[in-house]
Parts: sequence; structure tokens; C-alpha cells
Amino acid sequence: MSAFVDTNVLIRHLTGDPVEMATRATSYLRTETELLVTDLVVAETVYVLESFYEIPREQVAVALRSLIALASVETVDSALLLRALEVYEIDRIDFAEAYLVASAESTGVNRIASFDRSIDRVRTVERVEPGS
Repeated sequence: MSAFVDTNVLIRHLTGDPVEMATRATSYLRTETELLVTDLVVAETVYVLESFYEIPREQVAVALRSLIALASVETVDSALLLRALEVYEIDRIDFAEAYLVASAESTGVNRIASFDRSIDRVRTVERVEPGS
């Protein structure tokens, strides 16, 4: 790995805002090699794009998929992140819960202890409420 990439670099690249920083961020992502993007940075990027920039969920998912596909970008488990983005987009649940779903599926545990009923939209996992 040559460097870890922070959320602000990804946000600049994906939004083009502000232009000068965005140009530098995009150039960096295209010319460097073996840049590690952590799962936490992906989650934070989703949050910033949704909340601050008010970008629709479908566009956020497309943007993050394109970022993960960059030749310079490495992730710990791209299949897990791509599945989380799919659940986030299709089942319309928050990214954190979508990531839990993808993690539960990939480990074979398939159960999530949560009070968040939105997880019930995903049929591949079972939500269990503590104390019930």
C-alpha cells in the first residue's frame, strides 16, 4: 500500500467541489497505485454525500461502485462493500445496516441483533430483537 485515503479526498473527487481540490484529488486517485480505502471511509463518504450534498441514494451507490472499481483503489473486502452498496440501494436501508447485512451474509451468521426494523426488508438475514 502506498497510502490510506481519507474521506475528504473521495468527496472532492466525487463531487468536484471545490474545483481546485477536486482536480488534485482526481489526479491523485488516477496516478497513484495501491491506495487503501477503508470500510469506515466508505461509510463516511456515503453519509457526507447523502447528508451534506443531498445526493440521491442511487447516485451515491453508483459513485461508490465506480470508486471501488478504480485500478488504484484497494479495499479490504470489495465484495463485501459492493454487497453492502447493493442492499443500501435496493432495500433502501441505511448504509451501516446494509453493511451489517452484507457482513452477516458473508460470514454465514445470517442473524442481526437490532431494534431497527428496516433490516426486515432484507430476506437473506433474520433480525432478532434483544429481550424478545
